Amino acid sequence: MAAFEKVGASGQYVLGEEVRGFEAELAALWGFPHAAGVASGLDAIEIALRALGCGPGDRVLTTPISAFATTLAIVKTGAVPVFVDTDDQGLIDLERCQELLKTRSDIRFFVPVHLYGFMLDAGELLRLRDKHGLLMVEDCAQSMTAVGEIAATSFYPTKNLGAMGDGGAILSRNAEFDARVRALRDYGQTAKYRHDFIGYNSRLDELQAAFLRRACLPRLERWTARRREIAAAYLKGICNPAVRLPATVVGSEPSWHLFPVWISPPRRNPFGSRHYPVAIPDQKALCGVPFEAPGGCENARRLCASEVSLPIHPYLSDTEVEEVIAAANSI
Repeated sequence: MAAFEKVGASGQYVLGEEVRGFEAELAALWGFPHAAGVASGLDAIEIALRALGCGPGDRVLTTPISAFATTLAIVKTGAVPVFVDTDDQGLIDLERCQELLKTRSDIRFFVPVHLYGFMLDAGELLRLRDKHGLLMVEDCAQSMTAVGEIAATSFYPTKNLGAMGDGGAILSRNAEFDARVRALRDYGQTAKYRHDFIGYNSRLDELQAAFLRRACLPRLERWTARRREIAAAYLKGICNPAVRLPATVVGSEPSWHLFPVWISPPRRNPFGSRHYPVAIPDQKALCGVPFEAPGGCENARRLCASEVSLPIHPYLSDTEVEEVIAAANSI
């Protein structure tokens, strides 16, 4: 409430001191020199792609399991999503990407997703980008870090760093790219009343920036530690062969935005609802929209039919965590 009162008293309600301060602190937290706040995670991906030159007819490599916003951002630029199936963890399969790119020089853009808070293999991701000359925007809406040059993130209320409404940011290591993003988010303005691009009205709200900066960022380390405590308890306490637990990669500690488990559909239905129940290529909204799925997405569809996300927000009590473990073991 103090953060909101400060904004109210300032008289600066759009792209003011709180947005600038939050952008600087967010960039420092992630290890990027630049961060630009925008209105949503969807806008973050779309504006980043547009700033890279992505447009009608371009092919964009991406995953069939994610929030629909990942694909929607690609479609809104006029580009064509190219879906590559996932691995058993639900992340885009980088080996399949490699095989596809050997024969597809027309694919110039890549939007990988660090799903559930799990990081894709950083070395493989960068080798793939560099070997094939891909322009990459990492979708980090569910993670708290990135490995490349450009990242898009979301501050939707359920995220690890969530606002009291919508919001997003684009992080980058290139000053020229950052300047294009800042122009695109603000009607395409490069100076007051000078519009060099057809842009957007997509600015992180000053109130949301104040809330994120003053109320959430100081608590983020503690929240993340608690998520990791809960995940460790689940990994140790759930010992039911009917429940497949997520695998963790040595040297890459997840931020645990979600804790996914996979349960065979007959057992899953009475236990809980699915998180992403429909693979993106099967969504009704894509009927009539150009997209490609070379090699199919059968693994993704199988995972969508069996995934359930266990509670993992940082305000769970130890008693509630034990109740979740007991429920998972009782299936």
